[in-house]
Amino acid sequence: MSFEYAENAHSTHSAPNTHRDDDTAMALKIVVAGGFGAGKTTLVGAVSDIRPLRTEETLSEAGQGVDDTAGVARKATSTVAMDFGRITIHAGLTLYLFGTPGQDRFWFLWDELSEGALAAVVLADTRRLEDCFAAVDYFERRRIPFVVAVNCFPGARTYAAHDVSHALDLDGGTPVVLCDARDRDSGKDVLIRTVEYAGRMHTARLLDSVG
Repeated sequence: MSFEYAENAHSTHSAPNTHRDDDTAMALKIVVAGGFGAGKTTLVGAVSDIRPLRTEETLSEAGQGVDDTAGVARKATSTVAMDFGRITIHAGLTLYLFGTPGQDRFWFLWDELSEGALAAVVLADTRRLEDCFAAVDYFERRRIPFVVAVNCFPGARTYAAHDVSHALDLDGGTPVVLCDARDRDSGKDVLIRTVEYAGRMHTARLLDSVG
């Protein structure tokens, strides 16, 4: 298994720094999930301020009968443990990003990766929309707020957000946003929407619990 730091970082190549400069600094954990080949590794790498940690293996003939590569036949590697990145949204707010593996056989890692997460991003590929059903169900059952980010692949048919929401049978109010996982600004917008939505959800639950 290959544990490597990608070379396409946007800023410093130093290791994650968890030092808090003041009492208002906040670090939040966000999980990036979705189906195989949906763009999780790409998103984490595009937005990370540090060299993202990647745990990738080359797809081999041994996995052909296990991994469904329909629609992503050109994909040559796959995450087998996790992706990790870090982004500072603004002074005092840093997000730690944990990307999950997409194949069914690695789902046992999801519980540990999701422990303590504020929220999640579920990446969706409209060519294989059914592949993100499991992620949607996972976070709904665990009451972890999430945003569905539709990764707009070149040549793929574009659907309106409400059509995707209906197709996935999402709970009312769950945000659906369109994005390009390769683009830093687009990915950052998704993360901001995720934090804002999670904040509203956690506040509402807190008010319900004391009401």
